[in-house]
Amino acid sequence: MSHEIVPVDPIDVPSTSYSRPVLGREDSPERRFTRSLTFREHVSEPFDSERLPATLASEIQRFLRIANLVESEEPRIAYLCRFHAFEIAHHLDRNSTGRGVRQFKTSLLQRLEQDEEFTVRRRKEKSDVRELKRVYHAYKEYIIRHGAAFNLYPSQREKLINARRIASVLYEVLKTVTSGAGPQAIADRDSIRAKSEFYVPYNILPLDRGGVHQAIMHLPEIKAAIAIVRNTRGLPPPEEFQRHQPFVDLFEFLQYAFGFQNGNVANQREHMILLLSNTIIRQPQKQSSAPKSGDEAVDALMKKFFKNYTNWCKFLGRKNNIRLPYVKQEALQYKTLYIGLYLLIWGEASNLRFMPECLCYIFHQMAYELHGVLTSDVSMITGEKVEPAYGGGHESFLENVVTPIYRVIEKEAEKNKNGTADHSTWRNYDDLNEFFWSLECFEIGWPMCLDHDFFCVESSDTRKPGRWRGMFRFRKQTKKTDEEMEDDEEFGELTEEQIKSSPRWLGKTNFVETRSFWQIFRSFDRMWTFFVLSLQVLIIMACHDVGSPLEMFNANIFEDVMSIFITSAIIKLIKGILDIIFKWKARNTMPINEKKKQMVKLGFAAMWTIILPVLYSHSRRKYICYFTNYKTWLGEFCFSPYMVGVTIYLTGSAIELVLFFVPAISKYIETSNHCIFKTLSWWGEPRLYVGRGMQETQLSQLKYTFFWFLVLLTKFAFSYAFEIKPLIEPTRLIMKVGVRNYEWHELFPEVKSNAAAIVAVWAPIMVVYFMDTQIWYSVFCTIFGGLYGVLHHLGEIRTLGMLRGRFHTLPSAFNASLIPHSTKDEKRRKQRGFFPFNLGRGSDGQKNSMAKFVLVWNQVINSFRAEDLISNKELDLMTMPMSSEVLSGIIRWPIFLLANKFSTALSIAKDFVGKDEVLYRRIQKDEYMYYAVKECYESLKYILQILVVGDLEKRVISGIINEIEESIRQSSLLEEFKMKELPALHGKCIELVQLLVEGSEEHLQTEKIEEQHSKLVKALQDIFELVTNDMMVHGDRILDLLESREGSEENTEFFMRVIEPQLFESYGERRCIHFPLPDSASLSEQIQRFLLLLTVRDSAMDIPENLDARRRISFFATSLFMDMPDAPKVRNMMSFSVLTPHFQEDINFSTKELHSTKSSVSIIFYMQKIFPDEWKNFLERMGCENLDALKREGKEEELRNWASFRGQTLSRTVRGMMYCREALKLQAFLDMADDEDILEGYDDVERSNRPLAAQLDALADMKFTYLVSCQMFGAQKSAGDPHAQDILDLMIKYPSLRVAYVEEREEIVSDVPKKVYYSILVKAVNGFDQEIYRIKLPGPPNIGEGKPENQNHAIVFTRGEALQTIDMNQDNYLEEAFKMRNLLQEFLRNRGRRPPTILGLREHIFTGSVSSLAWFMSYQETSFVTIGQRLLANPLRVRFHYGHPDVFDRIFHITRGGISKASRTINLSEDVFAGYNTTLRRGCITYNEYLQVGKGRDVGLNQISKFEAKVANGNSEQTISRDIYRLGQRFDFFRMLSCYFTTIGFYFSSLISVIGIYIYLYGQLYLVLSGLQKTLILEAKLKNIKSLETALASQSFIQLGLLTGLPMVMEIGLEKGFLIAFQDFILMQLQLAAFFFTFSLGTKTHYFGRTILHGGAKYRPTGRKVVVFHANFSENYRLYSRSHFIKGFEIIILLVVYELFKHTSQSNMAYSFITFSVWFMSLTWLCAPFLFNPSGFTWEIIVGDWRDWNRWIKEQGGIGIQQDKSWQSWWNDEQAHLRGSGVGARCLEIILSLRFFVYQYGLVYHLDITQSNTNLIVYALSWVVILATFLTVKAVDLGRQLFSTRKHLVFRFFKVFVFVSILTVIITLSNICHLSIKDLIVSCLAFLPTGWGLILIAQAVRPKIEGTSLWEFTQVLARAYDYGMGVVLFAPMAILAWLPIISAFQTRFLFNEAFNRRLQIQPILAGKKKK
Repeated sequence: MSHEIVPVDPIDVPSTSYSRPVLGREDSPERRFTRSLTFREHVSEPFDSERLPATLASEIQRFLRIANLVESEEPRIAYLCRFHAFEIAHHLDRNSTGRGVRQFKTSLLQRLEQDEEFTVRRRKEKSDVRELKRVYHAYKEYIIRHGAAFNLYPSQREKLINARRIASVLYEVLKTVTSGAGPQAIADRDSIRAKSEFYVPYNILPLDRGGVHQAIMHLPEIKAAIAIVRNTRGLPPPEEFQRHQPFVDLFEFLQYAFGFQNGNVANQREHMILLLSNTIIRQPQKQSSAPKSGDEAVDALMKKFFKNYTNWCKFLGRKNNIRLPYVKQEALQYKTLYIGLYLLIWGEASNLRFMPECLCYIFHQMAYELHGVLTSDVSMITGEKVEPAYGGGHESFLENVVTPIYRVIEKEAEKNKNGTADHSTWRNYDDLNEFFWSLECFEIGWPMCLDHDFFCVESSDTRKPGRWRGMFRFRKQTKKTDEEMEDDEEFGELTEEQIKSSPRWLGKTNFVETRSFWQIFRSFDRMWTFFVLSLQVLIIMACHDVGSPLEMFNANIFEDVMSIFITSAIIKLIKGILDIIFKWKARNTMPINEKKKQMVKLGFAAMWTIILPVLYSHSRRKYICYFTNYKTWLGEFCFSPYMVGVTIYLTGSAIELVLFFVPAISKYIETSNHCIFKTLSWWGEPRLYVGRGMQETQLSQLKYTFFWFLVLLTKFAFSYAFEIKPLIEPTRLIMKVGVRNYEWHELFPEVKSNAAAIVAVWAPIMVVYFMDTQIWYSVFCTIFGGLYGVLHHLGEIRTLGMLRGRFHTLPSAFNASLIPHSTKDEKRRKQRGFFPFNLGRGSDGQKNSMAKFVLVWNQVINSFRAEDLISNKELDLMTMPMSSEVLSGIIRWPIFLLANKFSTALSIAKDFVGKDEVLYRRIQKDEYMYYAVKECYESLKYILQILVVGDLEKRVISGIINEIEESIRQSSLLEEFKMKELPALHGKCIELVQLLVEGSEEHLQTEKIEEQHSKLVKALQDIFELVTNDMMVHGDRILDLLESREGSEENTEFFMRVIEPQLFESYGERRCIHFPLPDSASLSEQIQRFLLLLTVRDSAMDIPENLDARRRISFFATSLFMDMPDAPKVRNMMSFSVLTPHFQEDINFSTKELHSTKSSVSIIFYMQKIFPDEWKNFLERMGCENLDALKREGKEEELRNWASFRGQTLSRTVRGMMYCREALKLQAFLDMADDEDILEGYDDVERSNRPLAAQLDALADMKFTYLVSCQMFGAQKSAGDPHAQDILDLMIKYPSLRVAYVEEREEIVSDVPKKVYYSILVKAVNGFDQEIYRIKLPGPPNIGEGKPENQNHAIVFTRGEALQTIDMNQDNYLEEAFKMRNLLQEFLRNRGRRPPTILGLREHIFTGSVSSLAWFMSYQETSFVTIGQRLLANPLRVRFHYGHPDVFDRIFHITRGGISKASRTINLSEDVFAGYNTTLRRGCITYNEYLQVGKGRDVGLNQISKFEAKVANGNSEQTISRDIYRLGQRFDFFRMLSCYFTTIGFYFSSLISVIGIYIYLYGQLYLVLSGLQKTLILEAKLKNIKSLETALASQSFIQLGLLTGLPMVMEIGLEKGFLIAFQDFILMQLQLAAFFFTFSLGTKTHYFGRTILHGGAKYRPTGRKVVVFHANFSENYRLYSRSHFIKGFEIIILLVVYELFKHTSQSNMAYSFITFSVWFMSLTWLCAPFLFNPSGFTWEIIVGDWRDWNRWIKEQGGIGIQQDKSWQSWWNDEQAHLRGSGVGARCLEIILSLRFFVYQYGLVYHLDITQSNTNLIVYALSWVVILATFLTVKAVDLGRQLFSTRKHLVFRFFKVFVFVSILTVIITLSNICHLSIKDLIVSCLAFLPTGWGLILIAQAVRPKIEGTSLWEFTQVLARAYDYGMGVVLFAPMAILAWLPIISAFQTRFLFNEAFNRRLQIQPILAGKKKK
């Protein structure tokens, strides 16, 4: 060919809209278009290749894309590609039954008809085949010519990729055309495509032929790994597997042997190679640097991958099926095959990945088959060669192994009924997985018998187990050996008789999640037993008035104390009964030995419950004593039969105590599979696969034991002194008083000792006793956490001042922490303390590291500028110049450190009187001042040397410099120079440098240059005169020196220059100064820096101004002083991935969203006000003055990014996490670059050193992968959702970013569309998304909770040995990314007995400055993620996984169930269960504070409350989970305490603290209304009881948020200083923080308690809004009515009733003190939603809220009407939790509702109308009044229904009649029966609670009364109550809205933090009002 084809550049393809005509002529697609049916004008616009039918997209999209790409140059080729795409589409769906297929084919057909004639004319060859060949060969030649280079520039690489893509597609089209057009050619397209290797999509490793030249493929470790995988020597011949070519590698062999999918094989092949290569490079290389054969690396991977499998085999007593040959090379191949087999099973397992032991079972069977295939074993049963049971097609494994088990999971999950069904009615992931913890799992057989009970999903107890189950048990009884079992091929094939047996539903396995508060006792029974027994001891001590613990050994007291063992026996009996009840529904899968053990334990518990009381009663005061001969503290030794019985009873506990002190032995016993140890541990908890061997080291155990010893000692001392002992005397007085006259009708007048009164007094104390351990834990957590932080250098650098003071140590700290060390440096590094390195010049080993520090520091500061945290000026002030001096150890410090130092030095020198040495010492005392002076002097010398070029002028300058330096050497500077003139010289130098800066800024015109030149000459002359005439004492020496030197000159003209012209002036053509200066970037930078040194004042000391920049710099500097592992070289570091799940959250704010004010102010307006400094910096970076200028210059995309990076968007998260790649590349550059490369800078590497840049990219790709699991990306792309384009834009911006998504599409099977699901990985290639891997799924992946399922489908595409989970609302920073390789080294450290498996990190809440609520939330969160988790990890050793950004040991977790749990509802808090699972499986979780990431939180009260509700729901589900139960049972006692009080204990303590208030108030109500209080005061002289005050004070500690407040203050004090911490704490209280925490307490307790009782836990989307908005009244009422308002009103009524009827002997002051916290809590629950609601007291908004409220309350509900539209719909939804409740929960709800009848029963007897009558008839008559009231309400409601629409006047008369009638009755009663106004008020207080109680009871029995008139009346009554409560709540708001100052005050306390930051919240709120 004479012409050459140049690869085309990528083009943007606009999305076109399809027309939808009726499809015609579709029945003969094979015809060749020779002419156009109708002539149309040609349209050259691209055909839409992106929005395609889901059934066709994966097959035809590449052809359409290539057609668009080549159309401009080769239109006929584009036509042929489109025609080929049409043929494929027609072949796939001939009848166009798929969604959108008919429209697509019609559109494409029309385009083909339109293009045919035009493209034929443009064809350059005679036929289409020749045309295709011409273009194909041209691209092929281009690929051959350029394909071997790997150091291409990006544009060249892009063209090469395009060429490969085009050639690959053209090869397919050409082969199809030349092979004889027909359906067969289309059907064989897969094989044709496989033969085209020009472009094979790849993820990281290009394993095709075209990729061998890429840099990553040249890494030795990659080559070694590929060699291992491709070692196919010795494999069975491919002909045995119907393959006609040799196997390419081991994975292809496994694919053909077991039927794995192509996408899975390709994915795991790359996965395996990368794992191997990263492991190989870390193996010690003894002599050469080249990697060895890989034996050690494969062994290391084997150990990691099969640790769980081998443990599983040992647990079940089976021999594992990993069998290795003795030949080393063959063994290596076998090991690789076993690892590959496991990876392929795992990669295709889909939802089975949550069931690790199920995967172990599958691997066990397939490994047996693999060994048989490799060794050509013969089956003992069939006599034939062992062959895979499921070999064959490429989806055989999926269809035959994964899908059957998946169907079981799916069907069981459907029985969950979206969280409403009881957990006992369906099997979750854990139940199904735990079936494989027993030998019965082998009954399933292999091939699997699908009639096995495991696969039965119908809950039926009538079915009997199959006969072959009995056969299996018979085999177990005959005790066949493992070898015999294996010879039977795992029980071989099943007979027909066995298969026909009817299966049964197995039910729950090992555990039943039962909704009951008893679960808390059952899980932590040892703790509750301990507290109950301790309480009994304390009461006994108080009754005996024990003053010292030694007094307990008095015989009588000791005998009473010994009674606690009777209590212990009773508690054990209760525990035994509960165990049987709660395990009843798991009986089908429970081993018979376990059933027997439960009954035996119950029998023993019952026996001891009888024996111990009998012995105690018979032995009381009957004991034998032996007196000792020595005077000891014991005095005598006594015993009795009861004590002997107790000794026997405690034998088991004594053994446990001994084992507790020897954890190593205890661990060995638990983990051993020896029959002796199995027998010894039989009596304890059931022997399960998990939960064994969790003991820590002796030292760790000692630390947390000591911690809890202090906590418990303090708790019991406090409880005894302030709670128990003060109650003893009042109790005795109460018991003595005889009460005869009650003020109501006493139902039980014969009860002695006033038992009810004693209960009323003691009950609140008991509640507090069981709760206050949480308080003491918080106190000691604060103390120990603070000490730990101090010891680990937390807060080393807290302020900018401290940063400036310690900055000189940062290079040394950086070198010690972040720079890899040679072996020679290790010993010296280990001895470092607080980095006492020499400053200024570093040692020889540190010189290079100084340059590295400067480079890294400048990159960090540049990232600040790119993020607009700092301005251009701040950038100049903070960067450090890079020069050759740095290599010699001399650092030029950033200007902000030297700010004002030079001016200060001038001031000191100007007025100084004394010797030079004193002046030198004074200046050198401040190192930065010394550096500033020295640098200014050196800079001036350097500039003058370049500027001055005249010979005479050079001599003058040289003479002056020599004079200065000579005087310095002789210490005569003060004598030789007049220092008073220094300020004048300073000013002249500034003028000179400013002229130089102006001259270098732009290319000046000639006239301008001359003008500047003249000014420059004048400035130099002024300086010369000033120095020689005014400053130098002997200035004439300069002239004399010149004259003496010039006297020898013979050139008269030159000699006359002394007089004319003047110095520095030009003469003739010769110039004396070089101006303009040379165009040098380094020179310009140095001049600019010199100017800054001369001019910068005190203001630079506050650089940077941005608070976030300050925080980040301070933390980065502090972290360098913390203990972190040594940094390895990038090539030797552990590889890791980052995974971010994404659903439908914002990716980027659209332009429309930015400017929309639909629901509030616009986002961009909000951002400008919230981040004013960053907005200013952004405008400066863009070169614009305002927003309008940005729009005019077309910078909308930059504006979108700027705003999105300040919201909680995916783009912010991706940008942050991609800093990891940038940091790795920079660190790799520092590892590989020499000094010259470092001096040239990192930013120029891409341009100036392509080979090095390619190596950096290769290392970064090998070590880091970022994957975003955008679950909806496929659906969004098909629907044309802008979110899809945003995701694609992210992939284009970050080429190494990968996106995984689930594709749901219809495939045509037998002309019937069938839904299939694929997990797909894509990347961006030349502007398009390129599919890399496609793995078919057995069904929809979202069976369980959404987020873990989203993570699970994508986890197969992650790489590396570590995996970091990052949520969508998180951020990362460049300076933190530099520490990732240090962090990953933690996995190689041992923490106690084992290395870590999860690395915890700290988080910074970046939303804390938006509002006061956000501030409270951020501090609360910060205290937990810092001081809280610090203590949990060490010393308590109970840190779990609390979400992101923890880093997982990836291999550990993918072999043990993944990084979260996904069972619906029970795993609502999916993250924490990963921590539970890891701990139960003997993992180790640490916490590391030297690295942090950013995190966003909700900023509005409603969003925060939803989040709190979600967390409380999750904790209640944890309470009933098997994980918590096993942790509570398997941990030792003190670690169990840690587990309880740091997980569900916090929520349960909060709940019982609120319950304690109710108990106290109802107890006081009983005393007051019954008349007991009056009697006790008069007869027993009983007044204030101190213990009650203590109880309420303890409750207030939790209520006011002090549980989180104390750690918060400590953490702020550590990191910012205790003065700031105290100030912040006071400011928080002024901003009503106590209101917020009290309100939050109500949210936690409501949802925690309700969910345990009734269920209803669900994910609550909070919406990460960025705009502060006003929530209307009806929305607040819907959210908080049942959780807060009802309870608030109830408590207020209690307090009011108590106030009305309490007796006067109690002072008002005492009453106020006792009940203050209760009043505060009730008012907070009622008012907080309105106090924290922006614009909540603005009159216009209040009016709108009232209208909306009335509309909502009156709207009728119905099907399809949302709860925000109608009260009735909301009311029905609010009872949803009751629909799934059991009978027990409903009964408890009814019992709790009965408390509302107490008011009526007590108050009616205190009415004046009753005249002190206490007859029961009075109470009965009160019900008559209630019935009359209800009838009246019903009558009014009927009247409204009958008359309100048509006969409105009649309805009004009716209402008047009712009102008059009621008024008449009241007047009559007041005259006849003395009814008073007080009676009316008391009647309201009595009857209103009764009505509410009836409503609650009706709701509980709704199934029985629904559909009756009674239920209709309940709805009417409930609506009336809600309306009344709404009016009561609304009225104060309306009144306060009249006062303008209230609204201003609210804005002030809501946004006070914003005021401190000079933000403008008021304009934001004003902006909303203008709408």
